[in-house]
Amino acid sequence: MPSIRQITGVVAVGLATLASALPAQPMLNERALKLYDIHRRQNPSTGLPDGLTDIDVLQFALTAENLETAFYSQGFAKFTDADFQAAGLTTTDITNLKSIATTEQTHVTTLNSAIVGAGTQPVVACTYNFGFTTAAAMVQTAAVLENIGVSAYLGAAPLVKSPDILTVAAEIVTVESRHQTFIRTASKSAAIPSAFDTPLGIRSVFTLAAGFIQSCPVGSNLAITPFPALTMTAGAANGTAAIQAGQTLQVTTTATGATSCAFTNGGLPGGTAFTPFANGECTVPQGLAGVTYMLLANQSPASGVLTDAITVAGPMVLPIS
Repeated sequence: MPSIRQITGVVAVGLATLASALPAQPMLNERALKLYDIHRRQNPSTGLPDGLTDIDVLQFALTAENLETAFYSQGFAKFTDADFQAAGLTTTDITNLKSIATTEQTHVTTLNSAIVGAGTQPVVACTYNFGFTTAAAMVQTAAVLENIGVSAYLGAAPLVKSPDILTVAAEIVTVESRHQTFIRTASKSAAIPSAFDTPLGIRSVFTLAAGFIQSCPVGSNLAITPFPALTMTAGAANGTAAIQAGQTLQVTTTATGATSCAFTNGGLPGGTAFTPFANGECTVPQGLAGVTYMLLANQSPASGVLTDAITVAGPMVLPIS
């Protein structure tokens, strides 16, 4: 059974280890290479394609929306309304949760139409393994996915050149944020844990999403290399408690060269706070609130800006109390 712990220290739900879960890049024929030219533009030094276009960003968004749509479809096929009621959801909560699945499917349809309208073949969905165990665990995982979805749209926004495409993305991200708030409220968590949401770069988002991917047909991925996994081994009450400032977290990764723990959080100057990484431990800094992404880096820039070039491993999702 896969483990979600490299994505979050608070949700004990199945998720495959990123290093093994990401499928090998498919061998593309010449036609597919023309349709997915992004595959040929990957820069080995960054793990991202060079010269990302607006359509590439839409493809990335579609990749995330395909995953979310599959998540809700599989979850509702596995668990009954009674299962969700046993998890503490009301009848209204269950109706609202199902409405999220409907809007995610609409997002897929909209993005597909926009990409086709631009003369490009849309990426197709993969086969996913969400490691469903209980309805309650599904709701917890949904909260994580919706947080990541909001961060993905915010992180991709500066890459978009077309005002029309940026408007479509904004129309979607506000709804993703409503999903996030509803699930937090239904889970009896703070509806608004922070004054700011957190942007997250394409490669970091793909790293989180890659752990759910079981296999992919040709034309289903964006040839983005995920970062090595970062897993919490201690420091958060076995993954069930919120994290507090000053707390020491023990983590493990196969990556080498890390000297800093990077805590990316909305509202921080530069976007990230750094603390030393030593003996496999990270100390949570002050000034964080709400959902935070923790990564390992090989530098601690005074600017507070974390780039892919200095990122070593991660991210994990941490809820800061």
